[in-house]
Amino acid sequence: MSTVKLTIPASADHIDLVRICLYGIAAKIGFSYEDIEDMKVAVSEACNNAVLYGNRDAGAGDIEVSFEPTNASLVIGIRNNGPQFEYGEALQAAEPLQGETAEELRVGGLGIYLMEALMDEVNVRSSEGETEVRLTKFLIAEGGQH
Repeated sequence: MSTVKLTIPASADHIDLVRICLYGIAAKIGFSYEDIEDMKVAVSEACNNAVLYGNRDAGAGDIEVSFEPTNASLVIGIRNNGPQFEYGEALQAAEPLQGETAEELRVGGLGIYLMEALMDEVNVRSSEGETEVRLTKFLIAEGGQH
């Protein structure tokens, strides 16, 4: 299966389109329902971050999403044209959550935590003017393990 690319306006109203494409591609290559749901949550979080932080002018610009299926995995890329993002700092701020009640949780920061928890690999490349998040989920053989 070839790479599929989707460009959407940087608006929360369009994130459902990404989720629908993800479902179709992931189901076609054999991911379980549970894995697809995990990927949908992680990809939605990455897209939400791109909408909220990825464009200098709120609501302006586009988000580019790529779906790169292989026999063993699906890599989803989410790219925006926003300011540089320090992933390491954000990841450190997102952990640990142990011992915190729902009322004590910070607003924001959970998206990164969820992406890390739900995907097999999370890679972020950021420079001034562009950030790309690459989320990888490995396909598990029937009865097999990661």
